[in-house]
Amino acid sequence: IFTDPLTPCGQIIALHFSIPTVFFLRGLPCAVDVHAVQSPDPLSYVPRMFSLNTDHMTFPQRVKNFLISISESFTCSIVFSSFESLASDFLQKPMTITQLLSHGSIWLKRVDFVFDYPMPVMPNLIFIGGINCVQKK
Repeated sequence: IFTDPLTPCGQIIALHFSIPTVFFLRGLPCAVDVHAVQSPDPLSYVPRMFSLNTDHMTFPQRVKNFLISISESFTCSIVFSSFESLASDFLQKPMTITQLLSHGSIWLKRVDFVFDYPMPVMPNLIFIGGINCVQKK
């Protein structure tokens, strides 16, 4: 199934029928995509979305990054709770959003190291950055 992980209904169906999933995304809030593929995500190195930090952070920036991470996890637990309960009811076993998305076969990410910061990735993450870029006039 070719699906978007932001609304994981396609992934629930793919798990039910035991078919592989290909995700196409720019990024997920709370670094759910990074946690789902078990990529390293050290808070002292990888800046959080909307933090305006780079990968070279001072101590106060690292603390800010940590606090943003905590607030993201709280917010995302509320946002994705309906999908978690839907998946748990439909698949007849308790599921978190990270467990649900961890069954994705390939992740096609629309990012590029030119526009974003470099980060450690797993082999099933494929960067296809530049497909949304238009040549300047």
